[in-house]
Amino acid sequence: MAKVMISGDETVREALRRFKKICDKEGIINQSKRNAYYEKPSERRRREESRRVKNIKRAQYKVVGTSRMI
Repeated sequence: MAKVMISGDETVREALRRFKKICDKEGIINQSKRNAYYEKPSERRRREESRRVKNIKRAQYKVVGTSRMI
């Protein structure tokens, strides 16, 4: 759960901006959007697998990209 303590010299807008950043980092908004509708287990597995593949490809690209620069 995200919490923000407001100091004496901080405006409400600044505190709200910090709160939104914290919620974004923790993935609270994305999780609530996913839970708004029922997702079949097969769809969830497919989504998670595509995310894993994407992360693997990104990591491989970073390794290959750095060796080319040398």
